[in-house]
Parts: sequence; C-alpha cells; structure tokens
Amino acid sequence: MPEFLDLHSKTTKALRAVADAGMRRHGLHLGQNHLLAALWEQDGQTPGELAAAANVTTPTIVKMATRMTDAGLLIRQRDDRDNRLVRLWLTAAGRDLREPVEAERRSLEEAVTADLTEAERAHLLSALAKIHRAATNLHGPGV
Repeated sequence: MPEFLDLHSKTTKALRAVADAGMRRHGLHLGQNHLLAALWEQDGQTPGELAAAANVTTPTIVKMATRMTDAGLLIRQRDDRDNRLVRLWLTAAGRDLREPVEAERRSLEEAVTADLTEAERAHLLSALAKIHRAATNLHGPGV
C-alpha cells in the first residue's frame, strides 16, 4: 500500500478511537457531536437539511436523531407551516453539552498536535485541505 494512504488509514483509525472515547465520556456516540454542533449553530433544522450539510443520507440522521431523542438530547416537532416536515430541536440537556463537548474536542486536538510547532500545524491544515479537495474532486461530493 502506498505510504501516505497506509499512514493516513492508521492515523484515521487511531483518531477515531480516541474521539469516540472522548464523546462517550459525555454519553454520545461518535458523530452525534456533529449533529449537536449543527443544531447549536441553527436549532430546528430538518433531518434533510442536516443530512445535506453533513454529506450523509437522511435515514442516517433520522436513526441518529432517534437515539438522541431517546437519550433526552433532542425533540421532534412538526413544522408549523408544513406539516409534512419534522424539525429537530435541542433540549436543555442537548444545549448543556455544548461547552463540555467543544472542550473535549479542543483538548483532543491539542493533545494529538502537541509535538507540532505552530508552523507545522498551519502547514498540516493547509495540506489536509488540499488533499480533501483533491479526493472530493476524484470521488465527487458526499465525502
């Protein structure tokens, strides 16, 4: 396997494992933090809107929202103007997770980049953005 792809794959797996552990400390499954973050920015979005923003399918968001509703983090409500639409709204418990989840993510990022200089961090982010753009161009949107 080419060196970059091998190292990237191993790094992604390791980062996913530590991020998952961090989110579990807050009662979340990895990925649920992204749904919360989207609702922290704009509460009351539809599953379709959230799916489009996250480049996942609507059923993925619906399944995640069901678990989060059962956990008391979200509520579902019919849209006032269009009864066909369902909107997802944060509960107080969902809103209260914002600071601890964001702190957890900052802490993880600081820990995994602790050995990098500021210049190396900036270069890494720039290089990853270019790689993401190239991969998206090869595969198309939705990655």
